Amino acid sequence: MTTTVIDELIELRGLRFHYRDWAAKTPGAPDLVLLHGLTGHARSWDAFAEAMSDRYRVLALDQRGHGETGWAPADQYGIEQMADDLEAFVKAMGLKDFHLLGLSMGGMVTMEYAGRRPPELARCAIIDIGPEIIAAGSSRIQSGIRTSDVFDSKDAAFAAARAVNAIPPEAHHRQRSDANLMRLEDGRWTYRYDRAFRTGSALRPRNPEQAWKSCAAIAVPTLVMRGELSDILSPEIGKKMIEVIPDARYVEVAGSSHPVPLDKPDAFAAAARDFLTGKALAPA
Repeated sequence: MTTTVIDELIELRGLRFHYRDWAAKTPGAPDLVLLHGLTGHARSWDAFAEAMSDRYRVLALDQRGHGETGWAPADQYGIEQMADDLEAFVKAMGLKDFHLLGLSMGGMVTMEYAGRRPPELARCAIIDIGPEIIAAGSSRIQSGIRTSDVFDSKDAAFAAARAVNAIPPEAHHRQRSDANLMRLEDGRWTYRYDRAFRTGSALRPRNPEQAWKSCAAIAVPTLVMRGELSDILSPEIGKKMIEVIPDARYVEVAGSSHPVPLDKPDAFAAAARDFLTGKALAPA
């Protein structure tokens, strides 16, 4: 049975936000909030959200400057501001005892938000990101953002995406690529995220020292997940995170690079489900 999913708009802190809302197949199910990475969007979670709706009401938020959410001034894309957005979203939606999963940039937001010890949060998952980032991976992402971002067709955009990363299942990758495109007035296609990100300076990650403090302050069960081939999160930092976060486990997904939910959707979903549904935390 296909889950009922609706697209909604909500105004938070003076900015229009878009989110997708999957109804739970189980009455009284808890809420699961999903946060995408830099240049990502809420639609990138479609398959995972559909699968998780057997046990959760799933809410995937387009963060500021991404997807169908409004673009903010170029100097207002800090991780703290995005965590403030999440805080406002949780309050506006009346969420209680909810679960939170954030990938990459969304994982940075998760660290910051969870480190504030919000009473509404039950558990969280941080996917392939840490307080310290491998320099080579950061440079790769910034270089990729600055490459050509205007395409004659959706096919051309997808071909460019596959040239960069051929690991994901093709149909899964195509859905994510198509959902991240919008038309230009000349009939060509470009990405939906704010052009300010394409300069490489709009996103302002937190100071590593402060990010480690946020990790140490997290008071809920936490999953740290890394792609085996990641050039963003090193094994050393990932394992240090579970030493710093009081109640945490570490999982590595074989064969995946940085975008774990995209590269290995089935293995990602299995690991996330094991954690989010409350299986006992195993030693790392």
